[in-house]
Amino acid sequence: MDRRSTIATLLGRKRVPSPATQSLSAGLEPYNGPWELAQAGHLLRRTTYCAHYENLQLSVQQGLDATLAELLADRPAPEPPLNHFFANDPNVPVGETWVNAPYSATENYIPYRNNSLYGWTGQLLLTEGISVREKMVLFWHNHFVTGGINEPRFIYDYSRTLREYALGNFREFTKAMTINPLMLRYLNGNQNTAEAPNENYSRELLELFTIGKGEPAGPGDYTTFTEDDVVQMARVLTGWRDTGFYDLAGNPVDSVFRAFRHDNGTKQLSHRFGNAVISNGGEGEFRTLIDIIFQQPEVARFISRKLYRWFVYYEISDTVETAVIEPMAQLLIDNDFEVKPVLEVLFRSAHFYESAQRGCMIKNPMDFVFNAFNQFRTPALTSLAARYELGLSILTFVGLQLMTYYNPPSVAGWPAYYQEPVYYQLWINSVSLPQRMQFSVGFVTTGFVVRGQRVIIDVLAFVDSINNPSDPDAMIREFVGILFAQELADNQLAYLKQVLLPGLPDAVWQEEYINYVAEPTNEEKAAPVRTKLQLLLSVMLTMPEYFLM
Repeated sequence: MDRRSTIATLLGRKRVPSPATQSLSAGLEPYNGPWELAQAGHLLRRTTYCAHYENLQLSVQQGLDATLAELLADRPAPEPPLNHFFANDPNVPVGETWVNAPYSATENYIPYRNNSLYGWTGQLLLTEGISVREKMVLFWHNHFVTGGINEPRFIYDYSRTLREYALGNFREFTKAMTINPLMLRYLNGNQNTAEAPNENYSRELLELFTIGKGEPAGPGDYTTFTEDDVVQMARVLTGWRDTGFYDLAGNPVDSVFRAFRHDNGTKQLSHRFGNAVISNGGEGEFRTLIDIIFQQPEVARFISRKLYRWFVYYEISDTVETAVIEPMAQLLIDNDFEVKPVLEVLFRSAHFYESAQRGCMIKNPMDFVFNAFNQFRTPALTSLAARYELGLSILTFVGLQLMTYYNPPSVAGWPAYYQEPVYYQLWINSVSLPQRMQFSVGFVTTGFVVRGQRVIIDVLAFVDSINNPSDPDAMIREFVGILFAQELADNQLAYLKQVLLPGLPDAVWQEEYINYVAEPTNEEKAAPVRTKLQLLLSVMLTMPEYFLM
């Protein structure tokens, strides 16, 4: 069974044989093959939410170097979320931000601020363009996991930190997240004191955030760290508290060090960390600890594997470990744990563009929903309230498919990125699959209403954007090139043509389309073209191949 057979099996359909070879022989050497729609589409689907036809054509025209430069360019931080509709907050008029505003003892501001936060987040994902930042924000959210704490100011502060370090330094990012107010709450770091040490964060810092849990080497020894390391590191991390939680006075969201709660004793780490000794360093002691952890080569390998599974494929064979993971890890170390140079080499590599890599990853719900919106260039809504409510609605569709932003199911993140042996297959199940189907068909045929404005795929605008819409065979092939990560077999193309023209000659489509183009505002002439396209695209967006990228 090859990489692309899984989804067809899950949907109970016979797999269409892929023409692509399944051998993976290339490494991180630069790709020097053709730069066409297939390669540009592969890069933009894996790294952005904006793989629409215009951007694909732009990338082909500009070439790989220019596309990577835009993809990895530093961008200014987005403006904070705004109060988009709530008129009963005297400290935050509509149109202003609430991120530093107090709560009320009598009025519940949580719902409107949550709606604003999600609407703002959805808008960022819709409008980010050719940039890997939002994909990396979600990657880090799945890495430095928090969830289950219903405090919008804290969640915004956390998301701001994710964006600040999205393409930055992994070691410094780890330091920032260690004392992030939301993380202190989520993993009980704010309860970690000399008198009552709490090991929750120190354990996850090692097992999930930095070095990973290796194979058992003895009682309490996991090859990469020991149980006593967890205990000693918890002592290092004592003394930190968060401030501003549900604050009524407008105090900022922050973290503070309380020296009287800190363990001032000497901490002795195990042989896994060179028997390092950490003396009392006060509020800077946690930085010393993280510097020691990052001296271990396995940290670079651990995060390189997670990046590989996020952007390339879940299976890491011995060949991939040697030819890709090890060089990525060394590159990360050589660049003092700066992430951007590693991503640039990966996205430029021959390995990334091997034909077997295209169409082997099942889209997660974020990729599935947001790329659908952007692939069809859904018109932007005008008012602030409508834009935010659209962003909120889209994230609601994502949540129905079992990927709730700001709330992964556990501290390990979404199981599709760690649960062996199925990994991405977990995105397709009896709950999520009907939701995907319903979303796809509804988005094409009926749309949904936001603030009195219907949001629906404009199938006429979509067909008008391609090169040869009057030829049904050429049109279907162009649609496939835009929407799918891989070519379809001849029998699939023939089936799609039957959907468009059931038993009818090509001339029927040609005549109807030419009549529509001659009078595009004439509804009588536009209607048959629209109806045929809606049926065709409804089928295409529910095909197993559309679930792949």
